[in-house]
Amino acid sequence: MNYTELKSFGKPDEVREFPNGRLELIKIGGATIVRCIFEPGWKWSNSVQPIAKTKSCEAPHFQYHVSGVLHILMDDGTEFDCKPGDVSLLPSGHDAWTVGDEPAVVVDFQGMIDYANSK
Repeated sequence: MNYTELKSFGKPDEVREFPNGRLELIKIGGATIVRCIFEPGWKWSNSVQPIAKTKSCEAPHFQYHVSGVLHILMDDGTEFDCKPGDVSLLPSGHDAWTVGDEPAVVVDFQGMIDYANSK
């Protein structure tokens, strides 16, 4: 790579909206980085499953948790909360939902290219 790039989530390349949430996608350096905003009341199985049409989320994720709390329930029954400052690596096969009254904001470095994409 012989060039410099600078992009901002203030002007994302693409925005995808779904019930109680949205994704802001930036394409940079051959990668897609996504800021996810999950409002209170967001739950994957309610908000995204109708778009994905899969039993659970099949997208693997590598995420940095900026704010709010996101509860994860893996298909194998493992569950935990992701809080600000946490970094999570999730394989396929999970549900997730926002905990509390604050939006969960997550930056995802993997797995969101086709997420909630109805095209």
